[in-house]
Amino acid sequence: MADTDPGLAPAAEAPVLDPALGLEPSGAEAGNVTGRFVASPHGAALAYGGLLLMALLPIFCGALRSVRCSRSKNSSDMPETITSRDAARFPIIASCTLFGLYLFFKVFSQEYINLLLSVYFFVLGILALSHTMSPLMSRFFPSSLPNKQYQLLFTQGAGESKEEILNYEFDTKDLVCLLISGAVGVWYLVKKHWIANNLFGLAFALNGVELLHLNNVSTGCILLGGLFVYDVFWVFGTNVMVTVAKSFEAPIKLVFPQDLLERGLQASNFAMLGLGDIVIPGIFIALLLRFDVSLKKNSRTYFYSSFLAYIFGLALTIFVMHTFKHAQPALLYLVPACVGFPVIVALFKGELTEMFSYESSEEVLPASPRLTSFPTVSGSPASLASSMDAVSMATGSSPHRRRLQPTSM
Repeated sequence: MADTDPGLAPAAEAPVLDPALGLEPSGAEAGNVTGRFVASPHGAALAYGGLLLMALLPIFCGALRSVRCSRSKNSSDMPETITSRDAARFPIIASCTLFGLYLFFKVFSQEYINLLLSVYFFVLGILALSHTMSPLMSRFFPSSLPNKQYQLLFTQGAGESKEEILNYEFDTKDLVCLLISGAVGVWYLVKKHWIANNLFGLAFALNGVELLHLNNVSTGCILLGGLFVYDVFWVFGTNVMVTVAKSFEAPIKLVFPQDLLERGLQASNFAMLGLGDIVIPGIFIALLLRFDVSLKKNSRTYFYSSFLAYIFGLALTIFVMHTFKHAQPALLYLVPACVGFPVIVALFKGELTEMFSYESSEEVLPASPRLTSFPTVSGSPASLASSMDAVSMATGSSPHRRRLQPTSM
């Protein structure tokens, strides 16, 4: 997902300043252009600090929830497993999706395309946010209120030929989560406010890290390596990523205003971070946390080393972008950091072979679905649409009986 996506960055892969989109680099260079907003040093620092904090939240929480998810016996919480074959095809599918969107925006009206996308992400956002809120609602739901059980059943045919199309079981807590999420969805649909956008974006990212599981470290290296090349090529080699990022309007990025200090909640000049640069490294970091847990040493060495590596990589991306005033593919910095730091730690601890032989799928029940229609959660704006659709197939659209978990991002 565009890091500094539509509005701030032409490159869909990194937080970047883009004068053409209404945001100017601070300093002398910006002063030569009149009529455009120039971010103050404090405003820029606040924006990038806010983005960094928001990026860390879904990775940390999603990784912790992925451990529980991998052990879950509830079919609605079963993760999607990405194999090495899926990982190798991932950048190709992402590239085709990105280029397809590029052609789409060139041929058809941008207004109507974004209207359809808004409705699509409105539905997915409600489900994703509801699933994110569900654990909190279960903890804080007043015990004095009745928690009634409900069932939503759709069938086809009659008699012995009757076939279940949809069979959901849910309760009052789920309904409250859906109502709150629905209110946020309407807010986003009507106002496109940046806070509503961020609530949906955080929910998408957290669900992605929680529910998309790499089966082993080798698969993670293949996936991150492929998207490393994908990211660099589409950002530096063509204008496709830039064009799509400017045209694509959907909550597939986190935004933070650089003019918050001047304009408050009505601020409109944003620094942006695409969800792909959160979810892709995030699922690798979550894998390392599950590896830590499998070692049963009561330590989280690999998780914390990769988490710190992510902070370093993203901070370096922002620094380079801000220094050179040019869009940067964030995975160019995040991939070497997130892969290199844990590998070095494993070498020092003598656990490199053990780390690469670890199979995350062994922690999951045999019924765990394999990723056959995998998402293109990449650094492109195209990514999350396909990504959330794939997660929805894995977690919320099966005709089997399950408890309603609005996770079908």
